[in-house]
Amino acid sequence: MIARVWALVVKEFIQIRRDRKTLAIALGMPIMQLLLFGYAVNTTVDHIATVIVDESADVRSRDFVRAIVATGYFDVATFLPAATEARAAIDRGDAKVAFIFPPNFGRHVLAGDTATVQVLIDGSDPNVAQTALLTAEALARSRGIELMTSRLPAGAVLPIESRAIVLYNPSLQSVNFMIPGLIGVILQTQAVMLTAFAIVRERERGTLEQLIVTPIGQGELLAGKLIPYVIIAFAQVGASLLVGHYWFGVPINGSVPLLLALSFLFLLGALGLGMLISTISTNQIQAMQLTLFTSLPSIIISGFMFPREAMPAIIAMASYLLPLTYFLQILRGTVLKGVGIEYLWPQVIPLGVFAVAIFLLSTARVRRSLV
Repeated sequence: MIARVWALVVKEFIQIRRDRKTLAIALGMPIMQLLLFGYAVNTTVDHIATVIVDESADVRSRDFVRAIVATGYFDVATFLPAATEARAAIDRGDAKVAFIFPPNFGRHVLAGDTATVQVLIDGSDPNVAQTALLTAEALARSRGIELMTSRLPAGAVLPIESRAIVLYNPSLQSVNFMIPGLIGVILQTQAVMLTAFAIVRERERGTLEQLIVTPIGQGELLAGKLIPYVIIAFAQVGASLLVGHYWFGVPINGSVPLLLALSFLFLLGALGLGMLISTISTNQIQAMQLTLFTSLPSIIISGFMFPREAMPAIIAMASYLLPLTYFLQILRGTVLKGVGIEYLWPQVIPLGVFAVAIFLLSTARVRRSLV
């Protein structure tokens, strides 16, 4: 009995060794999960992109700016001349926080009156916004207490006050952050999986060869295979927007036609990735494994669930290689911020380059496999 069982064990190991794709996925997936979860999953948010508008431009405002940098929570990207430009930087996604010092800031501090620093916070990501809000308030309070005890006469009022304005999502509702992100994740996962399965399934059943010998061109064959999934994907986007808006109360502040047009651009890349997986996979199980293998990094490090500001620099840089990273910014920019294409170009261009490149590569590989 032991000998027979051992013979089967040896046989299974031989089969596993011969199926190199499945073996590579089986060995690589746990390592990738360990690295991604170990480094990327971090709820402590710091290094928040910040801009400064210093209209006071004196020693007291500069001391406050140095204190902002010293917290480690804010990375000052640039100094801007006007508050309107700070709001535009947040609209574009270049910054999450803006500190605005009015012209009379230094004079009020010197006179012992209350000086106000305005803080604009991007509320589209509640985790980042809450950290920025609490840190800004604590910083203003600590700086005020320091001035009261060291420089100002006894009985003076608290000299510094922060007035925070949370933009786009004032109530910091997490559902407003998650629903737009879910649209991107659902669109990618479904498009990749359905496309990969469709072609692999035809190959497994032997019907792909029958389609090849029919009087239909390769381009027509690919179009006929892909168009149904394009329609299904857009139906999913529409259903997700309706449910998110009318059931969960997520506001849709931007242009829906613009969102659909940019969704099609993202969908091109997802369909291309699905076709690419279909040319590599020999069966539906491998297609499923490769779909999960490619989807996991997108879900973890794209900013869908965990703030990219909390990730190590190398992981945050790697997220720029994922199209979902750009599409999530487009989704949240149009749905929550209500911004137009003039603010979305930094995300649209790399997303378009990836989509076109992966789609052309995958169609070329599929065409070769059909010959």
